[in-house]
Amino acid sequence: MALRNVREMGDDILRKKSKPVKQMTERIQTMIDDMYETMYETQGVGLAAPQIGVLRRVVVMDCGEGPITLINPVVSNPQGEQTGDEGCLSIPGKVAKVTRPMTVECDALDENMEPIHIEAEGLLARCICHECDHLDGILYPDVADGPLMDVAPMDEDEYEEYEEE
Repeated sequence: MALRNVREMGDDILRKKSKPVKQMTERIQTMIDDMYETMYETQGVGLAAPQIGVLRRVVVMDCGEGPITLINPVVSNPQGEQTGDEGCLSIPGKVAKVTRPMTVECDALDENMEPIHIEAEGLLARCICHECDHLDGILYPDVADGPLMDVAPMDEDEYEEYEEE
């Protein structure tokens, strides 16, 4: 596995539509492994292939309940609303208020190219919507309810409390 460079806003590849994965190859599996390593190392909860410069419909995420790989995901049945701060590894140091569905369903393929169906709510629903947007060249500022804001750095006491949790 290897760390990949995360592309940042302004990079043209982040605005392009990704292509479906037709079959699992050693190259795609290596990319997925690298995406997980990169996501965990950068303390993200999700990462889409375009963010590492690969225009394929692949997303990895871990919202705290274990890793999820989505290949060729299709999001459906959005229900309700949730509004909250959203950030992105491709837009470091910034957040914005974004309204997303409270629940969604997602059909995709897993790493074995087997069909999976996810019924997601809360943070997982937000993450699925955010990462799948990347596959269509959409960044969260495009759908934000307001402007980008700087993330306030933690002072030393806040950081120590965060580390203890």
